[in-house]
Amino acid sequence: MKGKWAEGIQPRNFTWVVAERLAVCERPGGYGASHRRVRRQEEIIWLRRNEFDMVVSLISAPHNLHNYAELDLPHLHRPWPAFDDLAGYLQTVHDDLERLAGEGKRVILHKERVGEDVCGFVASYLLLSGKVPAGPQATAITERIFGQRVGPEGRRVVDVALGMLAGRGGTGSGTG
Repeated sequence: MKGKWAEGIQPRNFTWVVAERLAVCERPGGYGASHRRVRRQEEIIWLRRNEFDMVVSLISAPHNLHNYAELDLPHLHRPWPAFDDLAGYLQTVHDDLERLAGEGKRVILHKERVGEDVCGFVASYLLLSGKVPAGPQATAITERIFGQRVGPEGRRVVDVALGMLAGRGGTGSGTG
């Protein structure tokens, strides 16, 4: 491969959460009617060229997983739960991310789009990993990272994380 195409293209809404370790983006190739097969391939090439070691997909369906395998990019599929056991889900994905961080892996996490649920997930990760001590601070940092408000759905995710911390004897009062 030669030329610009060989470099791939950066996924939409690509944002670092933890510099050079954990990033978030929109589903490679886009979502819904805007999904494009060629764009997906170019974005996966970009992820490989930028030395991402793992893709963590939070989307419900197994979309893109075979494409990651075809392009030799390791991946985990952790479908976002509809209504059941959000605390268990947060713990599982948090454990995955902490294990990967401990192995020095460079991780990209995605859902269909970077919305308030993803923002809430990131805030909960910052809390559960101990990178940020309190709910309002985690919410404010996440809003700055993504340049958008953490709405009611995102705050619900943060509240679940705060409940998990309280169950462990941790702190982190309220979502702010």
